[in-house]
Amino acid sequence: MATEEKRYLNRELSWLEFNQRVLDEAADGEVPPLEQLKFLAITSSNLDEFYKVRVGGLQQLAHSGVAKRDPSGMTPSEQLSAIRERVAEMTRDQYGLFDSLMKLLAESRLTRVDHNNANPDQSRVLERLFSNEIYGVYTPMAVVDEAPFPRPTGGTMNLCVKLSVDPNRPFRDRPTDEPNDPAEPPSTEPQTRYAIIPFGTAGSRVITVPSDGGYSFILLEDAVRMFVERFFAGTPVVEVVAFRVTLDADLSVREDAASDLLGEMRGVLEARKESHCVRLEIEDNASEELVEFLQAGLRVDSADVLKIPGPLDLSAFFPVAEQRGFGHLRYPDWTSHPSPAIDPTRSIFETIADGDVLLYHPYESFSPVVRFIEEAAADPDVLAIKQTLYRTSRNSPIVAALALAAEAGKAVTAIVELKARFDEERNIARAEDLERAGVQVVYGVRGLKTHAKVCVVVRREPAGIRRYLHFGTGNYNEKTARIYSDASLLTCNDDLAADAISFFNAITGYSQPQQFRKLEAAPLGLRDRVRELIEAETHRARQGLKARIRVKLNAVVDPELIDALYEASTAGVKVDLNVRGVCCLRPGIPGLSENIRVVSIIDRYLEHARILQFHHGGDELFYISSADWMPRNLDRRVELLVPVERRTHRKRLSRILDLYFKENVKSRRLLSNGEYERVKSEGDPIRSQAILNDQAVERMRETEQARRTVFEPYRAAEN
Repeated sequence: MATEEKRYLNRELSWLEFNQRVLDEAADGEVPPLEQLKFLAITSSNLDEFYKVRVGGLQQLAHSGVAKRDPSGMTPSEQLSAIRERVAEMTRDQYGLFDSLMKLLAESRLTRVDHNNANPDQSRVLERLFSNEIYGVYTPMAVVDEAPFPRPTGGTMNLCVKLSVDPNRPFRDRPTDEPNDPAEPPSTEPQTRYAIIPFGTAGSRVITVPSDGGYSFILLEDAVRMFVERFFAGTPVVEVVAFRVTLDADLSVREDAASDLLGEMRGVLEARKESHCVRLEIEDNASEELVEFLQAGLRVDSADVLKIPGPLDLSAFFPVAEQRGFGHLRYPDWTSHPSPAIDPTRSIFETIADGDVLLYHPYESFSPVVRFIEEAAADPDVLAIKQTLYRTSRNSPIVAALALAAEAGKAVTAIVELKARFDEERNIARAEDLERAGVQVVYGVRGLKTHAKVCVVVRREPAGIRRYLHFGTGNYNEKTARIYSDASLLTCNDDLAADAISFFNAITGYSQPQQFRKLEAAPLGLRDRVRELIEAETHRARQGLKARIRVKLNAVVDPELIDALYEASTAGVKVDLNVRGVCCLRPGIPGLSENIRVVSIIDRYLEHARILQFHHGGDELFYISSADWMPRNLDRRVELLVPVERRTHRKRLSRILDLYFKENVKSRRLLSNGEYERVKSEGDPIRSQAILNDQAVERMRETEQARRTVFEPYRAAEN
């Protein structure tokens, strides 16, 4: 049996391996070049969030002297050391790939220009741009003695300019009327001074410049570098270096002391602007003197300085990856298709009343979910709408529909999670808009994040009151629903409806929820229910019966559930896990996890659906869920586990899982040491996302053909 310290992989290093899988996709020569660039930009964006949230928290623990070991046996300091080493290796790979991609794209006439190679036409355009816009927008800030160091905005680009100043010429830190000390002879040696040019969040970092066919662009910092002397007329510029800081965002609301959650949340957003510097990224050609100057001013440890061999923040290249006119450098378009279960000519409520509807996005459109809420807002027979909102789009039609419903006199309740990290500001604005429209807004549950995805519509019908529901694994966000794979269930099942109403009443009324009939919720009984399901398979295996578990999640971290899976494995249960991101379980260890297989798929769509399957003696049980298997989801969030009971839907979920576990094109297998290897292709290539897309196209074609062959009589209009 493995020792306790070897039972689990480290969460942070496992996350970095997830980012490595994204980087591997960027490096795959079979992937079109602009798609490679997009994946490369994603790795940079991912690392930003990792540093802001995970590394920032570890640094606070380490600086406080905390030496408690995590489940993998590592202290915060040991984790930070391992992270720095792994990120340094990843950064070298990122920029080696970036250089190769820029050369490859240049062959297709998509070219990056820098301050050294702009041609005369480009230089003239950039000079006009600098004179007319840049010079008036951006303001250099001299770093003066005895004054606070300029505080850059986290995640934004800055230039640090090193100047050679005449000591006999007044500078900002020497008042012009200050008399010279007669005992001190005047200095004739130039003195070094520094200035910071912060770019903030205004404007685009990618600037289009003239091109002889194709597309050429320059980054803002390179354009400014070409004319930077104009900011410092008469003062020689010695060095110009781009840098960027990442600030700690691991701040939380002190709900036990907050009587006004909205006000406290605003305080957290303000505090983030002043939080400590987690990481300093700087161009690798910077002089040691300039690096030391920034380190001292920003109060960042030398171990947290990353010297970057190329442009900082590769996420800036998202607009380049989306540049029009280069479709041959991208994947062919995949579009979401209408579900054959949804008849556009009928009310969505009639469709759901005929039977549950299972949707799998983005292969099937998210539009029926939006339509469900919009129809509810407009339907005079709808009495009430209750909905959770975690992350919504900027101009959300769902939020607009809830406001319209309230203005029309319906009882509308929205549970808006203000603590959805990095969406707090947007959610505050959404909550205030909804309140102004007359929506009853509840800011979640004290001490917990409301992460469940559920909407209840209460409707008066001839047979009485009927409740319609939507459960999902993804957010109520029609934008991300185009690129995230998620499952939706539309139903009017009485038991699920009773549970959903009880769920909402418990949250909005601060009461203990009643015993659920079919749902399970975190932090109450979700973990216990999943553990029971695992243990039931373990019990059957020990009796010599067939037992199997198949689960698709985004993360597996919770030690209690990992241990339950280890027990199942030792009993002979075959366990297949499809885990997109972090997985702390070690598969394939004799005597512990030899019956567990873990795979991960990185492809065009972000795998986000949570699907659970248990053999259950042949009576297969299927669930969809908003929760990953992480302590934060199971203990500190409000989550839901929803059974899928209709036979056709269970078969469909089973076929979807079949594809994910047979995948041999974009799948990687987790090894017991925490590394991943590509799944070897045996037989015909199976690319799950491509097959799911093809199936959606075929279902749409068959449905359209069937509708064309149905004869619908034309009836004369009634007098």
